Order: sequence, then C-alpha cells, then structure tokens
Amino acid sequence: MADFTLNAPEGANKAPKRVGRGSSSGLGTTAGKGNKGQQSRSGGKTYVGFEGGQMPLYRRIARRGFSNEPFKREFSIFNLKQLEEKYADGETVDCASLKAKGLLTKSGTEIKVLGDGEITKKLTVTVDKVSASAKAKIEKAGGTVKVAAEESTK
Repeated sequence: MADFTLNAPEGANKAPKRVGRGSSSGLGTTAGKGNKGQQSRSGGKTYVGFEGGQMPLYRRIARRGFSNEPFKREFSIFNLKQLEEKYADGETVDCASLKAKGLLTKSGTEIKVLGDGEITKKLTVTVDKVSASAKAKIEKAGGTVKVAAEESTK
C-alpha cells in the first residue's frame, strides 16, 4: 500500500437517511417530521426573527433618531510619503494623476492628503482636503496646495 493513499477511519462516513421509502424502513409515512404542523409541511419555513405570529421585536421597537449615513463623505487618504515615492519634481497631484499612477483605486471618493512622511519635491497638489501639517510641508518644499472645493459650511 502506498503512503499517500488516505482512507477515512471506520464509521466516519455514514449513509444518509432515506426518508419516505415505505413504512418498513422506519422512516415512512411522515418521514420523521411528526404529525401535522408547520414543520411537517413542504415550504414550512419561517424567517429570521419570526416569533410564532407574535409581533416581532424588530417591529415592536420604535425607530428613533437620525443617521448621518446617507450624507457621509468618503475620503481616499494619501500620505506625503506615498506622494514622495510616486511623483517627480514639478508634477501635479490630482484625481487623474493618482489614478494614472495606480494609487487611487476606489472611484467616487474624495481625496485627502495627510502629513505622514517628508516631502522634498515641488508639487502642485489639487485635492478635496489637506491636513494643516501636510499643507505646511508641501509649501515648505516649494509646492502649492489648492483645495478643489472649499467647504461652504465652516
């Protein structure tokens, strides 16, 4: 016998129950489902949270409050060290160039630059948001920062 021939141990694999195959099989007539009731019927399933006809908890409790979820702004975040690695001196950092360099993969998000890392190149940064430290570092290196859409609610 070869070393790589694997077999399940004795009793590990059981034959499935064959229900509804005559009364002498032991699982005939009701096929192990008992007599009458929802569970014995075909399609007799309930949904998650079903409480036997009683008003379910998720419908008894009032929905209150406000969620800001529909109005949430999603940002793709980039640090200065990423910009230092991918961009050459004098280039422009914006949505199109980030996509072209393979940094921005998620479409439909706004772009924010954070100040982690150092920057030595003179870049023109046009994004939706910039942290104060990132702005200071970019301007110190000789670059310029333009925030595309200044927030009207400040």
